[in-house]
Amino acid sequence: MNQEITFELLKEYDGNFMSDRGNRIAQKAAVASGPSAVVKDYLKDREDLHEFSISLKQPGITNQKASGRCWMFAGLNFLRYHMIQKFNLKDFELSQNFTLFYDKLEKSNWFLENIMDTFAEPVHSRVLDYLLRDPVGDGGQWDMLRSLIKKYGLVPKSAMPETFSSSNTRVMDRFITMKLREDASLLRKAHKNGAGREKLYEMKKEMLEEIYRILAISLGNPPVSFTFEYRDKDEKFHRDPDLTPKAFYDRYIGIDLDDYISIINAPTADKPFHRSYTVQYLGNVKEDGGVKYLNLPMEEFKELAVRQLEDGTPVWFGSDVGQFSGREGILDRDAYRYDELFSTKFGMTKAERLDYCDSLMTHAMVLQGVNLDEEGKPNRWRVENSWGKDAGNEGYYVMSDDWFNEFTYQIVIHRKYLNEAQLAEFESEPVMLDPWDPMGSLAK
Repeated sequence: MNQEITFELLKEYDGNFMSDRGNRIAQKAAVASGPSAVVKDYLKDREDLHEFSISLKQPGITNQKASGRCWMFAGLNFLRYHMIQKFNLKDFELSQNFTLFYDKLEKSNWFLENIMDTFAEPVHSRVLDYLLRDPVGDGGQWDMLRSLIKKYGLVPKSAMPETFSSSNTRVMDRFITMKLREDASLLRKAHKNGAGREKLYEMKKEMLEEIYRILAISLGNPPVSFTFEYRDKDEKFHRDPDLTPKAFYDRYIGIDLDDYISIINAPTADKPFHRSYTVQYLGNVKEDGGVKYLNLPMEEFKELAVRQLEDGTPVWFGSDVGQFSGREGILDRDAYRYDELFSTKFGMTKAERLDYCDSLMTHAMVLQGVNLDEEGKPNRWRVENSWGKDAGNEGYYVMSDDWFNEFTYQIVIHRKYLNEAQLAEFESEPVMLDPWDPMGSLAK
């Protein structure tokens, strides 16, 4: 058997390709317009309707712009929904810049602590390569937002508006990353030369002050206190002076974030269902720990999401948004027939896609509704995105139930919807996953 591609084989391939009329038609269309432009099945538009038997109303749509803060936007959209309902507001946004500032600062501290915990690792070890790859990237998970809010509180967007660098994080991230990698080398050299823990922590304190300076220049200083002024739907004016961020959260939102649990669906052989998991080195606020999940089968996973929506509460969720989707706002494998265009089959299971690096959680959004059929089963879902009102249908996407099954990996559910067995499973000692496990991916 030949190990190389021969010219005879190429001739055979080309002859077989050109002899097929469907190949020639597909080639003309794809060469002229690109594959994505010609695979959309217009008939699916008749099924993927933006009508839902359960549909929660959220005024306005947010826009993360050129940043990877979807997990943050999704979490704050979840929280602002409650505040808008509670205080009869026309529209309202929480400051995504405020949480960004403290996330970058806490991630920097988390990184430096991890560097000091891994002094024994060789400089080119897989662990050190992982830590150095993206120490302060924009991505995150629900538990990381929970940790930030518990420590720092929240503020209205008016108290700390967006800046150029909050909406376009690339340059700021680049220089913070450059500085942190330099700091890592300095700490490792100092340790190698015999520096004690006290000296290393003096160095870390100075390093974090430099990071704070970069953040303050780029994003502005976070408010220590502020006055909250607003009008409700009835045009009544309200003023609340001298609020701290934590006081604002307690007074205007007041949700106990520890009541919300991250549920994952990872049907791989190495992660048995009904077990809790955590991921090594993943987190931001050092004193609040990292992340924790409960892995459940899709039937239970989906049932929890429906129950929370039926009670009028949105659901934060993480998925692989780039799979079989379009900017017109459709998440549906059958709507984008790449298999028909290329005359092939894309047949991996969800578990195989995870195991073979073809899929993982990439983006977080909010479930704001679901359509239940005559038997009470979901057949499509209403999704609030954070890409502005020009994406999808005025910022909203519709997701088929099949797409939910295949490409949704995480939901955040109030503990009251879990049964006693599920709660006990979550509270059990978590299995530690490797840092590079697909369940350690960050939504952006």
